[in-house]
Amino acid sequence: MKVFIVLALAAAAVAAATMEQVHPKDLPRSAKIEGRITNGYPAYEGKAPYTVGLSFNGWWCGGSIIAHDWVLTAAHCTNGASSVTIYYGATWRTNAQFTHTVGSGEFRQNHNWPHNNGNDIALIHTPHVDFWSMVNKVELPSFNDRYNMYDGWWAVACGWGGTYDGSPMPDWLQCVDLQIISNSQCSQTYGPQPDGILCVATPGGKSTCSGDSGGPLVLHDGGKLVGVTSWVSADGCTSGLPSGFTRVTNQLEWIRDNSGVAYY
Repeated sequence: MKVFIVLALAAAAVAAATMEQVHPKDLPRSAKIEGRITNGYPAYEGKAPYTVGLSFNGWWCGGSIIAHDWVLTAAHCTNGASSVTIYYGATWRTNAQFTHTVGSGEFRQNHNWPHNNGNDIALIHTPHVDFWSMVNKVELPSFNDRYNMYDGWWAVACGWGGTYDGSPMPDWLQCVDLQIISNSQCSQTYGPQPDGILCVATPGGKSTCSGDSGGPLVLHDGGKLVGVTSWVSADGCTSGLPSGFTRVTNQLEWIRDNSGVAYY
């Protein structure tokens, strides 16, 4: 009985310490033009040609070009939207090389979201776009890498989200280098995390923020897309607590079945 009581108290302490997660899109925002990734660096033109801006019905997200006619983003971005305008090849957020607007009939949202954590992912079928230095695709991991958790690997996230919580900053594309951490380490902050979640450390408040939802996390080594920006701590982008992404390797079959895009 004493052992049970001790374990129960320990479990209660862990539950009490568990932090809440929130989608960056849903963080409080300034009424002025939003800024960018927190504590990152300005991207030079053409650094992340696979990154697109997505303007939905009253909110902004990011996305990744994965084929001539497909963009990958988060389900919480497409959810409830009637259409989206896609900004291709933009460094200044609204100064794109070109745009396309498509209706919700072109959205493919993972039906397991939001019922199962780790399925915050969606596809957008787009008109065909040609690739060049400013507009290009990012490759997915191959099916041979589907069980690689990438613990300890470095990756880069790019987007037009806030530079700090509620920041009213100019919206030049920003990038930030982030190190992937194990799910067990991430679970120490948020409680048990499924394999479908990929977490990164955010020392010094380097993180994704409001406006970055759905954007890419791409490996430094090999340049493969391994994460889709999903959530940050409810304490804010600069809290120093881990940020979460939808793990792309867990979605390879779903992406293939819904878009035909796959690497073997």
